[in-house]
Amino acid sequence: MTQIRVAGAQIDLTVGDLSGNEERILEAMRWAETVDADVLVVPELAVVGYPPEDLVLREGFVEENLQVLRRLAEASGRCATVVGFVDSLEEGVIDDDSVERRIANAAAVIAGGRVVGVYHKELLPNYGVFDEARYFAESREPTQLWDISGVAAGVSICEDIWSPEGPPARQAAAGSTLLLNLNGSPFHEGKSGERARLLSAEAKRSGAAVVYVNCVGGQDELVFDGDSMIFGADGELIYRAPQFTEELFVVDLEVSTDRERAVSAVPVVEPSVSRAPHPVPISVERLSDDGAVYQALVTGLRDYVTKNGFREVIIGSSGGIDSALAATLAVDALGPSAVHTLTMPTRYSSKGSVADSEALAANLGCRFSVVPIEATFESFLKTLDPLFRGTASGVAEENVQARIRGTILMGVSNKFGGMVVATGNKSEMAVGYATLYGDMAGGYAVLKDVYKTLVYRLARWRNRDGVVIPQEIIDKAPSAELRPDQLDTDSLPPYDVLDAVLEEYIEQDRTVDEIVALGFARDLVCRIARMVDRNEYKRRQAPPGVKITRKGFGRDRRLPITNRYLNQ
Repeated sequence: MTQIRVAGAQIDLTVGDLSGNEERILEAMRWAETVDADVLVVPELAVVGYPPEDLVLREGFVEENLQVLRRLAEASGRCATVVGFVDSLEEGVIDDDSVERRIANAAAVIAGGRVVGVYHKELLPNYGVFDEARYFAESREPTQLWDISGVAAGVSICEDIWSPEGPPARQAAAGSTLLLNLNGSPFHEGKSGERARLLSAEAKRSGAAVVYVNCVGGQDELVFDGDSMIFGADGELIYRAPQFTEELFVVDLEVSTDRERAVSAVPVVEPSVSRAPHPVPISVERLSDDGAVYQALVTGLRDYVTKNGFREVIIGSSGGIDSALAATLAVDALGPSAVHTLTMPTRYSSKGSVADSEALAANLGCRFSVVPIEATFESFLKTLDPLFRGTASGVAEENVQARIRGTILMGVSNKFGGMVVATGNKSEMAVGYATLYGDMAGGYAVLKDVYKTLVYRLARWRNRDGVVIPQEIIDKAPSAELRPDQLDTDSLPPYDVLDAVLEEYIEQDRTVDEIVALGFARDLVCRIARMVDRNEYKRRQAPPGVKITRKGFGRDRRLPITNRYLNQ
């Protein structure tokens, strides 16, 4: 056995912020030198941020990222750093008249002022939120190992380690006893446990220690939860970094040297002559399932607001559970001084709606305004009367109220510069129970991927140590309050039933027949499926929001708007 000191940089990076990302990586490199680490691992595509999407199609962007890599290499010392970047490959001729410029999702091993070697990602995910085959060339390179402090180390990137026959397995077969895996792995419910099981199995199967380093923070609809891990060759967890929190960590690993060293291992770092043992870090307690989702929503909202240059957010507060949870998330993400809630009553608003909204704002300590819109609503009805006269009052008149509220929220946004946070949930978005240019208005929809039943769970979770969201809001029957005595159940099945069917139809992609076979009534399933299918046009016009399920609308679930196929 021999000892190697491994450091990890679980950091929050921003797509396209090449100079900012460079400084974050340099800070980690300087720290790694102070703790006498042998190797530092930073996340996938750390130089450019993940995912860079079509930015990588710009030659100038790729070239600037390469310049950053060269400067990082020049700044490197004894400690080897494994850093993610976009590599430019040799140009390949397609035909006599055109040339294809190819790029790779890559990791560079830098040390001693130079780039020692480069690894190109082999397994490119092209499902769900991932489009890597759109941008990157798939590596076909032979297995390469690096000699770091007397240990043969293999480098891989994210998806490479998810296949039992992937590059890490071949690296272990070639003599590696240390597998370094860089990641830009987004969060969804239950993924943390999946990762841990997979990494433990890979370590045990390969007989090699596994170091998995992930980034943290929000990037548009994606949230990265960190949760970096180190496993011994026996598959036992040695260290696990906190979720949704930046951390620099260092671990002294005992690594086997029984295997015959691979002759192809490239020398990188000489073994340290002598150093005192580093204290073993203590893994923090894991968040509960609901706690992890809650923190993902906080992280996603915080980073979307701050990284896009907003100072505050504006939220329409109806006195209902959705707007209450959205406001609470906003305060937890940004602080009470950065949140302004407005309640906008009409003739149909209950007294409790205003009172409950005010009580919530008082509990949160955020700014609160009452903006009555009855006179505006009446004016709209008079304006529309020549067109609407002789027809029964219905959805059109109801939605006028929602659109007035959306207009006011956007007006306040334009005047004072805050971003409007839409409050609709996934259950409503799924079946179209939302008003275009009304309650769907906003820059970010924090609950877009949160089913209604989960909204209630998260509210109760947030209240676990003391009431923040008034119990009256949690207990009241959901209502849009757009007509007398209106309840959501007038238009929709009970949410526990609706969400159960939506889970099967959306997340699991089951057919109507398959869902019916699970025990649901056919007419109910057909009705819900029709509502989901015919409201794709609304979802395309919705603001982005935090992805927390396996199949969020937009990046994950991509269906044509014009579509006559019936999945029934």
